[in-house]
Amino acid sequence: MATFFGEVVVAPSRAGLDEEEEAREETPEDREIRREIEKKRYRRRFPRLRLESREREIDVLWTWKSGGRAEEPLVCSRFIVAIGRNAAAFLSSFILDSVCWEVVGVVKLWNEWCRTSSTTNVLPTDSFCLFYRLISDPTVLLCQCSCYVAEDQQFQWLEKVFGSMQKKGLQVTILSTCPVADYKTQESTLTLASPFLKALKTKEFQEQVCCPLLEQPNIVRDLPAA
Repeated sequence: MATFFGEVVVAPSRAGLDEEEEAREETPEDREIRREIEKKRYRRRFPRLRLESREREIDVLWTWKSGGRAEEPLVCSRFIVAIGRNAAAFLSSFILDSVCWEVVGVVKLWNEWCRTSSTTNVLPTDSFCLFYRLISDPTVLLCQCSCYVAEDQQFQWLEKVFGSMQKKGLQVTILSTCPVADYKTQESTLTLASPFLKALKTKEFQEQVCCPLLEQPNIVRDLPAA
């Protein structure tokens, strides 16, 4: 339970259960219902498109590993993630527009709105989530995620990306945007200076935030919320 509004809390989720516990609780009827719901979802959006479960797998490819051993987690002190085209464009314009960064990894995925190719080349394209490291300090990583991550892929994205990193001493910053029309306030949105910046933080974050906290009842959704 949040101790104050604006705190990021982790909600209970079946997505984090291990396979044994999930298999024990899910009945055959549950599995059949879930399969039928997934089929109807894709048939409604793409009547002629058939998606296999393997096609919705997310792959994280690293071209660089700290310590030189692939099985060791990345040593990371700060991880900045820009989610969405506007946030990714902000990183490109104000942070990545220099020779201080190099591409070190990529997330490849396939869903209704995003189709990455099977190539292993790491190239800047809207179909990829790209990872950069700061050359002067390799423990600082950026992620530019401008492609769509489906609801049923979000936990897998988090599991595979953060599963590659050490958790101790890791500070994560998420940048995302939403339309001003979705901002809930007693004032008229026509009088608001746009764009404006609001923040959410966890209770573990003890540093000074750079902007006012997001007021209730506003929330974040999708991958930023995950």
